[in-house]
Amino acid sequence: MILLANITLIPLSVDFDSPEDFIVFIFHCLWGFSTVLLASSVVCGIINTRALLEQNRFLFMLNTSICDTMTGCGIFYEFLFDVRNSFPSRNGTYYILPSLLGVNIMTFLFAQFDRYFAVCHPFFYGRFISGRVIVCVNLYSWLHVYGQLLIQHLVPLSVAKEIIVFSRLSLMGVIITKISMTVKLLIVARYQLLREPPSPERESKKESLFIIIVVVVLFLILWLPALLHSSLSRLTGQAVAFHNNAVDPLKILSRSNALCTPSLYLWASPSLKAAVWRTVWGKVCCSRTHKLRLVTRNM
Repeated sequence: MILLANITLIPLSVDFDSPEDFIVFIFHCLWGFSTVLLASSVVCGIINTRALLEQNRFLFMLNTSICDTMTGCGIFYEFLFDVRNSFPSRNGTYYILPSLLGVNIMTFLFAQFDRYFAVCHPFFYGRFISGRVIVCVNLYSWLHVYGQLLIQHLVPLSVAKEIIVFSRLSLMGVIITKISMTVKLLIVARYQLLREPPSPERESKKESLFIIIVVVVLFLILWLPALLHSSLSRLTGQAVAFHNNAVDPLKILSRSNALCTPSLYLWASPSLKAAVWRTVWGKVCCSRTHKLRLVTRNM
């Protein structure tokens, strides 16, 4: 009883005093549900389709979709309750949930290099880059991001500040690399692929390049405003403060990447779309149809 008395309940993000509060709360509920549903469908579709698991590009899609599923689950806490991750933090998650964006950033960067070597250096790629290598690279993205976060929480505050500064500088380097790789992939898609004769392999390369370019560009568009605001606030000492994450447009914009990325995967990849329908939605629809028929017969 004493332990229960000491538990502090986290209030909801809105007070429901106006119609806008209801709209905000319903929006975040639908947003979180849609993100989890779509991203988890992509995860299930890839895992249950051997042909997709044998292609390295789908292993990167699997990794980002796992991140997006976890981000969607985090939406129900970060945006439905009175949570503020930015300084001063309130009911925060010790940056565990926001760090999922860091895993996605590294995964997209590795995927860009993967597509570049697959198209421009196919002999080297086929000899040295296997599925095990891609799995190890994806695991490294998780270990790097959350290992660094764990160290920040264990070391003294002065050392943690130095680690944060170093991570900010390295992040800027990663973003510059991502932008330059995006330009490089655009040039490769525009000139090199056009020289190859029409074939299924060429179409597969074209599809993979198109997906990674569009996904990375959209990711940067949605995520850069929050990064720029954070960087400017640290330099100037001034920042636009919001009551919590639920009404922070920069947080909403950056987290919306978790819904947009799996949507782009399904839109741009017919093989992934067919796999998701066959392994997930087709079974769900058939199951519901079968139940409706049984109910109709019993009536």
